[in-house]
Amino acid sequence: MTVNPIAGMGGAVGLKGTDGPDAVAEAKRRGAVAQSGPRARRALAILAKRCPGARISIAAGSLGGDWAEGLELDVDVVTPELMTGTARDTRQAIDALGDVDILVFAGGDGTARDAAGAISSEAGMLGIPCGVKMHSGVFAVSPESAGHILADLVEGNGRVGWKEDAEVMDIDEVALRAGRLAPRLYGLARVPVVANRMQAAKGGPRRDSASALAAAAHECARACEPGALYIIGPGTSAGAFARALGQAPTLLGVDVFRDGQCLGKDATAAMIEALLDERPVRIVLGVTGQQGFLLGRGNQQISADVIRRAGRDGLRVLATEDKLSSLSAPVLFVDTGDPGLDQELAGFIRVQTDKGRFMMMRVVAS
Repeated sequence: MTVNPIAGMGGAVGLKGTDGPDAVAEAKRRGAVAQSGPRARRALAILAKRCPGARISIAAGSLGGDWAEGLELDVDVVTPELMTGTARDTRQAIDALGDVDILVFAGGDGTARDAAGAISSEAGMLGIPCGVKMHSGVFAVSPESAGHILADLVEGNGRVGWKEDAEVMDIDEVALRAGRLAPRLYGLARVPVVANRMQAAKGGPRRDSASALAAAAHECARACEPGALYIIGPGTSAGAFARALGQAPTLLGVDVFRDGQCLGKDATAAMIEALLDERPVRIVLGVTGQQGFLLGRGNQQISADVIRRAGRDGLRVLATEDKLSSLSAPVLFVDTGDPGLDQELAGFIRVQTDKGRFMMMRVVAS
């Protein structure tokens, strides 16, 4: 197992990722807090609880070993040659781990790309999701799901199947920050499959959905509550709501409005939290194509505290019927970083699909 210590740091501060030393430095300047280590520990804690004494090989220090300390696991710590703060660390950690049946990594698409290029073709991969959007199909839907998959493998209970051609995708973060989505397929990987525990590779938008989406967004916008703070998530579906207000959305960022006035464009978590007062909070969200994520993929700027203020009743979800019917599982996932909040959000939610049309979808604490 290996951990990319900087994966996902750019999410909450609005950087869309942390590829490259300049992006990491800017994320730290904006006050970003590392998330991948604690998320890796959440996965390992599930493994330790279900399979105490399970043996794992793990890279040393912040690349892994630090996050297994104190857990009831038989840990074999291996030391990579050096730490550079670059993708080289991932590759060297994998080299130090040697031949493995399954490589577990905590990171995002960039880490998946580096890992896929470093392991043998026979080895499996399992990603603990720690990046910003994570388009690849090699990730569990949450750290806890990754831990349960590992426990299933250790127990040999027959629950785990295998997929030989999961897509390893990555995007050009420079283009992404400029508002252009430029994904690229880098390879295929062998991954474990357990129902509702592995995410699909992200699908693209439906070409025939524009009119239904626009009608849904306009009806939702007309129902805006005076004085309420409206936080509009990234993506085309949520962006349709901003357009219905007469505003140009930040397609891959988060915007904030009150009474039709824009209070923040491409807002960070700190900017959003600073706008909170005693008035209601409403969050407008889309659904990631095929994957079915509502929170936790590409919208980490909306913090757990803000989501808790809004509550499940304060979420406004827009998606077309085609998008919902094409999900890899008929549920919506939440991975807010706060497992307790994820449980609070679980249940059923209305998704507006057109003017006067709704679908009830089950929200799952992943």
